[in-house]
Amino acid sequence: MLLELLKDAFQGVDVDLPKSYYESKKLMRELGFTYKIIHSCANDCVLFWKEFEHLDECPKCKTCRWKHKGSKKVPYKILRYFPLKPRLQRLFVNKDLAENMRWHKEKLVHEENTLRHPADSETWRDFDEKHPLFGQDPCNVRLGLASDGFTPFDNMGTFYSIWPVILVPYNLPPWMCPGNDIDVYLQPLIDELKDLWGPGIETYDAYKEEKFVLRAALMWTISDLPTLSWTTSGYYACPICMNETICEHLPNSRKRCYMVHRRFLPSNHKWRDEMKSFDGQKEHRSAPKRLSGTEILEQLDSLEQVQFGKLLKETKSEKKGKKRKRDETRKSVKKNLNLKKRSIFFKLPYWETLKMRHNLDVMHIEKNVCDNVLGTLMSITGKTKDSKRARLNLMEKGLKPKLHLHGEGEYMPPASYTLSQDEKMLFCEFLSSIKFPDGFASNISRCVKEKEGTISGLKSHDCHIIIQRLLPLATRGYLDKEVHQVLLELDKMEKQMVLTLCKLERIFPPSFFDVMIHLMIHLAGEAKIAGPVQYRWMYPFERKLGVFKRYVRNKARPEASIAEQYIDNECLTFCSMYLHNIETKFNRIERNYDIREQLSGFSVFACKGRPFGGPKYAELSDSDWKKVHLFVLKNCEEIEDYRSEHIAQLEAESDINVDQRHDVEFPIWFKKRVEEFHDEGLASEELISLANGPDSRVKFYSGCNVNGFRFHTKDRESNKKTQNSGVVVEGEHNKKMIDFYGVLKDIIEVDYLRGGKRVLIFRYDWWSVKTPLGIRKDRDSNITSVNVSKTWYEDQPFVLQVFYIEDLKLGKSWRVVEKIQPRGSYDIPKKNEMEPNDLEEPYQEEVPDGFNHFIDIEE
Repeated sequence: MLLELLKDAFQGVDVDLPKSYYESKKLMRELGFTYKIIHSCANDCVLFWKEFEHLDECPKCKTCRWKHKGSKKVPYKILRYFPLKPRLQRLFVNKDLAENMRWHKEKLVHEENTLRHPADSETWRDFDEKHPLFGQDPCNVRLGLASDGFTPFDNMGTFYSIWPVILVPYNLPPWMCPGNDIDVYLQPLIDELKDLWGPGIETYDAYKEEKFVLRAALMWTISDLPTLSWTTSGYYACPICMNETICEHLPNSRKRCYMVHRRFLPSNHKWRDEMKSFDGQKEHRSAPKRLSGTEILEQLDSLEQVQFGKLLKETKSEKKGKKRKRDETRKSVKKNLNLKKRSIFFKLPYWETLKMRHNLDVMHIEKNVCDNVLGTLMSITGKTKDSKRARLNLMEKGLKPKLHLHGEGEYMPPASYTLSQDEKMLFCEFLSSIKFPDGFASNISRCVKEKEGTISGLKSHDCHIIIQRLLPLATRGYLDKEVHQVLLELDKMEKQMVLTLCKLERIFPPSFFDVMIHLMIHLAGEAKIAGPVQYRWMYPFERKLGVFKRYVRNKARPEASIAEQYIDNECLTFCSMYLHNIETKFNRIERNYDIREQLSGFSVFACKGRPFGGPKYAELSDSDWKKVHLFVLKNCEEIEDYRSEHIAQLEAESDINVDQRHDVEFPIWFKKRVEEFHDEGLASEELISLANGPDSRVKFYSGCNVNGFRFHTKDRESNKKTQNSGVVVEGEHNKKMIDFYGVLKDIIEVDYLRGGKRVLIFRYDWWSVKTPLGIRKDRDSNITSVNVSKTWYEDQPFVLQVFYIEDLKLGKSWRVVEKIQPRGSYDIPKKNEMEPNDLEEPYQEEVPDGFNHFIDIEE
């Protein structure tokens, strides 16, 4: 139908359109938008590829290749492989994209002690030093590989999973970067990566308008812990510590714990000799060393290689009465640490030289840590690490006598890290009451059951928000100072993380410390080696898997549905690079876009906002009109000389209250001065319009997008689940730069009669931060409290987002200020970048600042 519509639209035009859907798909494949179909053994032994391509049965297990031996042969399993070489070549076909592929070398500014991109990392620099010929050409591509499984059906109980392998290039700037038998299916990729490392492939560079030899290297893999070639249970479950992992079996809990983090402390630290607060022993062992690729290969040489493929299953009668035997591979695993097999990536000639090969996934680690912490704090059945069995372990070891069971082992004395039932209810109410800014986080209240005082169904990003933002605030009012402080430190860097884990050992029982808690100690070290975590965690790939799941239209052939849809989207993506004047999903207007009119003339008239919602018309009072007029005059850069001249005249008359006199007299003085210029024919239309002031008839809006932020007035958001009315702006007070906090009351659009100019003005209630009545600082917790029972600068309410959370410790009239970053903004300086404008604009603050701003909003 679509092809027929296009034919009718292009009648009379010499355009050769495909005649059918089949012909259109055939044309796409001729252009290179295709994939290879490779059959696989039903038991995952081999691919029917290369020397096995024409076989009808598996050369290892002798299983037939086909499901039915009829005229139509249907294979048991299919690998759909998307060739890498043509896709890397297409990165250089478009001029703009080819230029961005050089960004890491030609535009990225490297700053000492700052990690913004993988190109800033030790791994990137170390690879260039070891392979200088590869590092010299900025067009050579650095790749990361990610893999994870997902079920393509809505029924999560269905035992069916798909395992896509995704490659991502790291040459691009930040805003453009997004089981055992798996090795059998990676063979075609490894072969291509070998070719791309060795001879390379000739490619045309549209930016340089020349041909070059393209080469590529795989920098690391990204996956959750079970996907690594490492057994994630047992006594050596840590893939970094390996055979130096310290693990202890807890007989009562029937679990293993991974503690003794004191060995990561400095050798002279006082806690190394402390016994009572830890495991009852002194600790003088040193921290384990990360093994190099060469050292791992030496261990792999003694490891019996895994035989790929599923073993034939015994029948029930054969199994009956027999004890299950461990196979030789499992025995080999036990002797050779927790290594499952020799990774297929070691076939790459450079793999063993990499400083880091596999990333620990922060997303899954953070999720597990959050589950452990919340489950224990709230004593959630099945998730708490503080059970009677955990207390029995403490009794056997003679540790933490205050937590020992009383009576006949039936009574568990409450621990300092658990909440009472009333506190659980208040904690849940706190989580339910939080309103986040638009697009900042999901609605966490959906996971909270206030009446039962429990939490369930948290997603990975929910856990990220709770650990990074909410947990320290929620526990301030309830837990002991020591417990709250250690929870506040969960996101600190390497040295602080060692202390944090040691503090956790002093508080929580051994059962709390599973392997995910232990892995936290290695995250900061990996960040130093490989760069910022946002390039190396599973969030973007998990979202991509969600997209793949939506591609499934034919439930009988889910993999084929995904492959075909992916090819269609790949073709559309390629074509969209040349459709500059047509809106596509890659250049469409963002949700929080603002109008930035590039007008010649005064900067104050260059509107930088897009109001939305139906306007309400009103007329300003004489007092408000004067305030608006003065505010615009004071924020117009082009009349700075006039303001300075007027201040100089006032100072010559008297130096008393110069600023106040200037605010009162300047609008009238400025208007007279412009009228003099107008009589001489020297005043522009804009200058005259500015001097005469705005029209008193204005429009009031309830929402506006500015600088990537979505603002709502306080009245508009009162019935919403989001909060977009908070603001912070840095300003000068008593010759000091301080942060001003407030709440948005009105969004006003004023018009100037000459030239059709307009100005958007935000009216806020600003809260006082004067000391000592307005601001207090807690030295121990680094918390700054601000009293807003009194407003400040009431006569200057017009100033061009933060969000506020209830403070459980100081009471209902206090709020915590949380900072956020606008959509689509990146703190990435470029070479030869112009100096930024010194004008301070209001903004929603970027990152949590130690949770150190508290505001009293007594009604």
